[in-house]
Amino acid sequence: MLTALAYTMIIVFMALIMTKRLSAMVALIVVPIVFGLIGGFGMGLGPMMMDGIKKLAPTGVMLMFAILYFGIMIDAGLFDPIVKLVLRIVGGSPTKIVVGTFLLAAGVSLDGDGSTTYMITCAAMLPLYQRLGLNRLVLACVVMMAGQLMNILPWGGPTARAVSALHVEMGDVFVPMILPMIITGAWCTFVAFILGRREARRLGTIRADDLHGGDQSIAEVTGGDPTLARPKLLWVNALLTIGLMVVLIMDKLPLQVLFMVASAIALMINYPKLQQQKERLETHAANIVPVVSLIFAAGIFVGILSGTKMVDAIANSVIAMVPDWMGPYMAVVTAVLSIPFTFFISNDAFYFGILPILAKTAAVYGIGPVEIARASLVGQQVHLLSPLVASTYLLVGLAKVEFGDHQRFTLLWALSAAIVMLVAMLVLGVIPLTGSAT
Repeated sequence: MLTALAYTMIIVFMALIMTKRLSAMVALIVVPIVFGLIGGFGMGLGPMMMDGIKKLAPTGVMLMFAILYFGIMIDAGLFDPIVKLVLRIVGGSPTKIVVGTFLLAAGVSLDGDGSTTYMITCAAMLPLYQRLGLNRLVLACVVMMAGQLMNILPWGGPTARAVSALHVEMGDVFVPMILPMIITGAWCTFVAFILGRREARRLGTIRADDLHGGDQSIAEVTGGDPTLARPKLLWVNALLTIGLMVVLIMDKLPLQVLFMVASAIALMINYPKLQQQKERLETHAANIVPVVSLIFAAGIFVGILSGTKMVDAIANSVIAMVPDWMGPYMAVVTAVLSIPFTFFISNDAFYFGILPILAKTAAVYGIGPVEIARASLVGQQVHLLSPLVASTYLLVGLAKVEFGDHQRFTLLWALSAAIVMLVAMLVLGVIPLTGSAT
């Protein structure tokens, strides 16, 4: 009963947001409550929802001040020179712009933080997409594909979870993954090329001269407000941002504290007058409120999904569906299962709750925990499209697209990346096709 309820809830939720019957925020709140009541959990839903909200509250705070910080940097013109440089390099070619977007996002993703990647890449590239009339769903797609690929880095999260859950060495798991990651990255670059060619056919080539004539200011090129630009503070803002990134990577302070402090400093430096600060806060509230409200709404969904044990019911049902004859193929089975598992439930639930069970089954057929840990990372190529991933709401908010539209547009491309990674891992012997019973 609980398993059927869980699957039905997820199907109804996905259908409602992808058909635009409900907004993502309303669906995240209403759908789990309705199914929780149907399941007979009644008043017990309150504590479950609070638990979920508490878990995602730090993320909401971080995103709130991160959006504010990068919004201030955009206003001050920190990214305008990057945009002008990119324009000079790619000219008016939509193909080059889309491929450049992917490469930029992949480079920024080296810090392992998806939210930072989204904010920096969108800040630099969105003005180009808007000015040229490029499809913003393409922007969201290639940025997310870059984030999903680089999320496998040891400091990105999933790999560390797999290593911890199966008690194996990080080097043993990650180093063999480097070549499959490079191959998958090449495929993602090709996907960006395909999407760019589509846009080029739709729009034609746009002359770069039309976009940044010699008499135009940087603010005019990017569509910014010249009265807000602070060109004299460019290097001050750059050093502040670099310092923020360095401390972020060092992991010495909580992200929430870092962005709160950085936002306060950025406001004081660039807009010292009280009225200016009020205006900046009011302006960026339009970007902050939709994203943060989605984060807290997702807390209700996650809380009910976990509190009612629907997550466990889904996990047990899928594991039970794996027939005995698939035993020797557990590495491939784990890779395939990681796609829906990391989409419909959290990374923590999959890596700490389900992966050890899969590893024990695989051990019977002579497949070690290291191979299972590697196989489990395939699903990360689709994971960020999950409605349970907080940073995804930031991306769609920054790119100014609907969550359901983004899922429909990106899903098949993300799945293609997962398939390429799986095939590369099999061909290169990173995971075995079959094991041998012991």
